[in-house]
Amino acid sequence: MELMTHTGVVGGEEEQIASEYLTFTLGSEEYAIDILKVQEIRGYEVPTLIANAPAFIKGVINLRGIIVPIVDLRIKFNLGKIEYTPFTVVVILNIAGRVIGVVVDSVSDVISLTGAQVRQAPDFSGSFDTKYILGLATVDGRMMIVTDIERLMTSADMELIDSATV
Repeated sequence: MELMTHTGVVGGEEEQIASEYLTFTLGSEEYAIDILKVQEIRGYEVPTLIANAPAFIKGVINLRGIIVPIVDLRIKFNLGKIEYTPFTVVVILNIAGRVIGVVVDSVSDVISLTGAQVRQAPDFSGSFDTKYILGLATVDGRMMIVTDIERLMTSADMELIDSATV
């Protein structure tokens, strides 16, 4: 009988609270980001180039009157040869009050993950930076990298958001 009065605690609250994630592919890996950061998904269009921008910033597009920087995550993550295909998409994000587009190979689907499904990423010592990885999750035999997209997009090395505004 005591179990019935504590049903919210059995199994832990974090296991019961699910969050929605958009999954997408970059190279051979699958990533998941918080769906609440996603504004829309668009087909890839060649952006207007910006002089002296880092290589991973492809340029900007005009999205209904808003100038949106376009970041190619495949270049940022050094994923080798970059090809733009009919499946290449731009995920438009709303991060820290800014609209930013990220180029990905393809969008997979929207999934729900509980805290119990997300495992901590292994520590790679100094050889690999895991500060943008919230963890790893396996769904239907597919492993995905759960990414803190806001932390990544607002980081100083992305050069997208002035440090004074963060």
